[in-house]
Amino acid sequence: MMITLLPAVDVRDGKAVRLRQGKSGSETDYGSPLEAAQTWVDAGAEWIHLVDLDAAFGTGDNRAQLREIAQKLGDKVKIEMSGGVRDDASLGAALEAGAARVNIGTAALENPDWTVSIIKKYGDRVAVGLDVKGHTLSARGWTRDGGDLFETMEMLDKAGCTRYVVTDVARDGMMTGPNLTLLREVAERTDAHVTASGGISSLDDICAIKGLEGIGVDAAIVGKSLYAGAFTLQEALEVVG
Repeated sequence: MMITLLPAVDVRDGKAVRLRQGKSGSETDYGSPLEAAQTWVDAGAEWIHLVDLDAAFGTGDNRAQLREIAQKLGDKVKIEMSGGVRDDASLGAALEAGAARVNIGTAALENPDWTVSIIKKYGDRVAVGLDVKGHTLSARGWTRDGGDLFETMEMLDKAGCTRYVVTDVARDGMMTGPNLTLLREVAERTDAHVTASGGISSLDDICAIKGLEGIGVDAAIVGKSLYAGAFTLQEALEVVG
């Protein structure tokens, strides 16, 4: 078994961008989302993490761009979609567009009954994003607090959640290294798989995450570090392979 790397393509106003600490207005523009995704596929990615930032922040959506990427690249790579999936319509749109897995964020906090029902219905096609400040969850575009991390996990574990995507908000897009302590705490408290997200800045960071594989951290989302040229995807795949 090896760590799965998911290069991120965050889409805002139809363009691929990266944020700092998840803050709206902190974007760096990286051009065409489809071209960005194609770059990672060509470099050997098996998964792409596609984020609709407008849907997440409630400023519109980029469903057409996400659908185009899934349709054009879906036979070569698995797509994980994230951003603004809060109800049956948005979840259905993501799955119908070709997502192999959909990452539920804010909805898990604001509508727990719905979240439990879709986990039971869709199983491992649904992951729950846990965006964390300390041990407190952050909601809607990271602007509101949403309760205790471990209490929420207990509810989701009972529902049968199979995967958590864990982000330390303070580190996201900052290239200051992942929060290994947080990842360890989450992984040791659940039987679900854990995807590390946020802060990866070097191949050493990827090595460190690989060291948590034995307790259930089996995937990592890489974004800013790839776009900034800190290392190549090929180099990162060699580390996890």
